[in-house]
Amino acid sequence: MSHEPMDPLDQAPLCFLVGPTASGKTALALDLAEQAGAEILSLDSMLVYRGLDIGTAKPGVEERERVPHHLIDRVGPEESYDAKRYLDDVRAALDAVRSRGRRALFVGGTGFYLAAVLRGLFEGPAVDPALREALRRRMREEGREALFAELTRHDPAAAERLHPADEKRVLRALEVLEQTGRPLSSFQTQWGDGPEPRERGARLIGLAPERGVLGERIARRTRAMLDTGWREEALAIRSGPGFGRTSAAALGYREVLAWADGEAEREETEELIALRTRQFARRQGTWFRKFAIDWLEPGAPAQRALASLGW
Repeated sequence: MSHEPMDPLDQAPLCFLVGPTASGKTALALDLAEQAGAEILSLDSMLVYRGLDIGTAKPGVEERERVPHHLIDRVGPEESYDAKRYLDDVRAALDAVRSRGRRALFVGGTGFYLAAVLRGLFEGPAVDPALREALRRRMREEGREALFAELTRHDPAAAERLHPADEKRVLRALEVLEQTGRPLSSFQTQWGDGPEPRERGARLIGLAPERGVLGERIARRTRAMLDTGWREEALAIRSGPGFGRTSAAALGYREVLAWADGEAEREETEELIALRTRQFARRQGTWFRKFAIDWLEPGAPAQRALASLGW
């Protein structure tokens, strides 16, 4: 009698460290992983792209030498990558980590990926190719800002979770709205009112500095990124493989390229990126409120986090 192998996502409690951008997840994750014999699985939709390093605050070589990291640098920036592909890669990474007798710690701030891992994917209505092409044509002619404004008017809940530059998801939300007469957010509530079995067994801890403190951290990090070559990185991608439909939504790259092209001053660019990053952090918070997360106090010792993870 044959049995299908168990889904790696259903084996043992899944452990997560989440929080908004610039909240200090990377440093804490390294400490936890070293103490617990764990490896890190990225829960970040932009770390999958090779070359997007400075602007995504990707863990560097030294950090990855301290602790093995997975789900980073999976594809070139010109390629598309989505949650379905991410889940396939997650399963392979979990199998590899567990085969070495190690623990796995998901670390990141992409709320949609967190929902996909714990609750699965809800696909929504089938794609209408003609409608999709019509919306793409509108975006080319009217601009992404106009279509995002339209989405904000008709489905503010979906717009709140998206970055205006995330053309793929903005188009999908408008597509569902026009196709069904219902906002995409109304379909997504069909994930369920309560936690799924996988989610009930998960252990989630989080970092969420007070808003003013987080704003200061974002400002310092933005300045440091611009000081250490973000402009050169963005130019190298544009002149080399180029940005694809999904990597183009990476926070800040559009503004950096505008600065590089002489369309903005350095100070203006820095302030705008910091503002957009604060707005993005608030959208991340919208996702996190959907989950039962044990939020750690600022400066809490690693042992407190390890205990909450059951390690």
